[in-house]
Amino acid sequence: MSKEKRHIFSVLVENRFGVLARVAGLFSGRGFNIDSLNVAETHDESISQITLVTHGDAQIIEQIYQHLNRLIDVIEVTDLSTGTHVERELVLIKVATDDPQKRTEILQVAEVFRGRVIDMKPASLVLEITGDEGKLKAAIDIFSTYGVIELARTGKIAMMRGATK
Repeated sequence: MSKEKRHIFSVLVENRFGVLARVAGLFSGRGFNIDSLNVAETHDESISQITLVTHGDAQIIEQIYQHLNRLIDVIEVTDLSTGTHVERELVLIKVATDDPQKRTEILQVAEVFRGRVIDMKPASLVLEITGDEGKLKAAIDIFSTYGVIELARTGKIAMMRGATK
């Protein structure tokens, strides 16, 4: 029995209407799951990068790779999981701060996670924290003890380390 493994794909595509829908349709049509998805223009406005996290055994991952490469408007597909790469996510956490002592504690905890305060109101703080999945999970767990009012999290972004593309 093959073991399922998480994979991060970087998919360069033409920046055109409907491309993301075709990529998502490929996954839903074949019963594959997308764990995380992020899309943005690259330094070239005509090209977008899709960073897509999925999981499966070796056969499923190979199928995903082959199907992505066959899609119209796909320029390049890279499985970042096969090499040394860096990955990050961002989370915005709105935390209740109903008393000054609690606010001070929350700010100290935010410093531990290298978080930034991006909004401050009398009854709440909005913090921005970036890092890998483990760091964000730890931050969310700790801030939950103070009372998370709202949370928004990006999809994963990633790229290969070093001079290679």
